[in-house]
Amino acid sequence: MKRPLLATLGLILVGAIAGTGATIAAIRASRNPDSIFSKLRASAGAAPQDTSEANWLARHYGPTRHSMYLEEWIIRDFFKDRQQGVFVDVGAADYEAGSNTYFLETGLGWSGIAIDAQNAYRTGYVAHRPRTTFFSSFVSDHSNDEATLFLAAGASASSSTQGFSANYGGVKGSIEVPTITLNDLLASQGMTSFDFLSMDIELAEPLALAGLDLQRFHPALVTVEAHPEVRQQLLDYFAANHYIVVGKYLRVDPVNLWFMPLGATVAPFPPEHKPDEWQH
Repeated sequence: MKRPLLATLGLILVGAIAGTGATIAAIRASRNPDSIFSKLRASAGAAPQDTSEANWLARHYGPTRHSMYLEEWIIRDFFKDRQQGVFVDVGAADYEAGSNTYFLETGLGWSGIAIDAQNAYRTGYVAHRPRTTFFSSFVSDHSNDEATLFLAAGASASSSTQGFSANYGGVKGSIEVPTITLNDLLASQGMTSFDFLSMDIELAEPLALAGLDLQRFHPALVTVEAHPEVRQQLLDYFAANHYIVVGKYLRVDPVNLWFMPLGATVAPFPPEHKPDEWQH
């Protein structure tokens, strides 16, 4: 997605102040919804909508959250704060800041797998997420190869597409990361099913999904960051696998697409004119 000129200049200014050697601390800051990095990143695209539905989510699950936007509240709403589920978090980044799965583990007792191409995130998971197994790999459509990850200087937007990373404060370098398919990784862990899939890997989502047998694992809910460049590919993939868009969340989240199996249902938000239904 294209970044407005002011946001780009802002990231360049941040980089100039901080120096060219941006560290994992700066990347972690970009995952904090209140940080300047996050605000600059959000200005590149649509921010969460201030709607009655968003207000309802805040009433029931807020006021705090760990996810970048409203993802944590949406997940909790879909599963109705279900306990003891299983997640797979692809592009997991920091163990807490901006995490879609931190509250699932720490607040609801879920467990699962976190995968990120940058091994620097491992320490946080080992220290603070005992129910999560962390893997440092590039999730792709084939295993046992290497992929180049271009490291964005200004935000947690590192991508295998160099031009994408360059939009986020420039490219500060690159690393080679071993590839693996989700099918192979999940099989290595003896996992035959899971409840929730989160995927945010900066234009590599179609490649990663090509290595996942969605019908075999059949998660109840999937969220995928949907940049315009790959949005149609995502819609086509899920349609081919008999998943549908969860329309309930379209107005509150313009950044991600949410999917559930064809035939599944989710209760709509209560009508705005019935305030008694908006209470806890």
